[in-house]
Amino acid sequence: MRVLVTGHLGYLGTVMVPVLTAAGHEVTGLDSGLFEAAVLGPAPADPPAIRVDLRDVGEADLSGFDAVIHLAALSNDPLGSLAPELTYDINHHASSRLARLAREAGVSRFLYASTCSVYGASGTDDVLGEDAPMRPVTPYAESKVRVEDDLVALADDDFTPVSLRNATAFGFSPRLRGDIVLNNLVGHAVLSDRILVMSDGTPWRPLVHAADIASAFLAALEAPREVVHAQAFNIGSDANNVRVSQVAEAVAEAVPTATVEITGEAGGDPRSYRVDFAKVTRALPAWSAQWSIADGARELVDAYRQHGLTREAFDRRFTRLAWLQDRQQRGELDPELREQPAR
Repeated sequence: MRVLVTGHLGYLGTVMVPVLTAAGHEVTGLDSGLFEAAVLGPAPADPPAIRVDLRDVGEADLSGFDAVIHLAALSNDPLGSLAPELTYDINHHASSRLARLAREAGVSRFLYASTCSVYGASGTDDVLGEDAPMRPVTPYAESKVRVEDDLVALADDDFTPVSLRNATAFGFSPRLRGDIVLNNLVGHAVLSDRILVMSDGTPWRPLVHAADIASAFLAALEAPREVVHAQAFNIGSDANNVRVSQVAEAVAEAVPTATVEITGEAGGDPRSYRVDFAKVTRALPAWSAQWSIADGARELVDAYRQHGLTREAFDRRFTRLAWLQDRQQRGELDPELREQPAR
């Protein structure tokens, strides 16, 4: 297929594009370049691309594609809380508009990167399937719920939207994120021999490796229409449904010199949920998550050391909020996160 991947210059997109290409699909990227330079190690080989802000995409940009994989978003709860209006503008309004334009342009399949954080404050230790109540507690998660609803309303005989509710991602990507839980804890362990958990460690989190997310999107892209049409799927594995304290323990095994410090200074985290992954296993039986949390921790330790991760890069370049603030201070982005011409 001819596939357009939005956010191809992001953490997940940089991992996903080679997977799609290796499977024989013709991939074009679409990205504004917010995180293009946030690279650890050798620069990745990127596909041909349309450089445009998601808010400015036109129907002509989508013409001729069989499928759109929509990854582009302001991804991160702290960023969403700091600028909720931008989160809703980009993550909700621009995303739903993209889907409408894709349908009008004749795109037949639209794969949307949603999140398990739509379950938010579940208030239970029960395992949550796709029909569980959605209780988002952040603008980021709320925006995802709204887009999912809009996509179902757009579905028709010629347009098949699919929402993939990814568990919290982990693992190495050349365009690293250091502000997601496993990647963050490993960074602290490698750089300071401390594994800092700011909550009390009790919240449940489902985790999934970036490479497993990529292969899940490939499976949904190639699945028969009737299997995925207007459906939502939790993406992850039962084995990676863990408490944050257990994630810290896996990091301690990967970095034996590091000590776990559960400070609790951030108070109780309302985002706590365990997730059921039976539906995706039934619908896409050829797909399964391959990476354990322990494997991911070891991969990250090796990559951080091999590529010379520094404290400054970890804190600034690979933390979404800090990176965008720095770019604004340098005059590269305006207050609405639009790129400015080079001076």
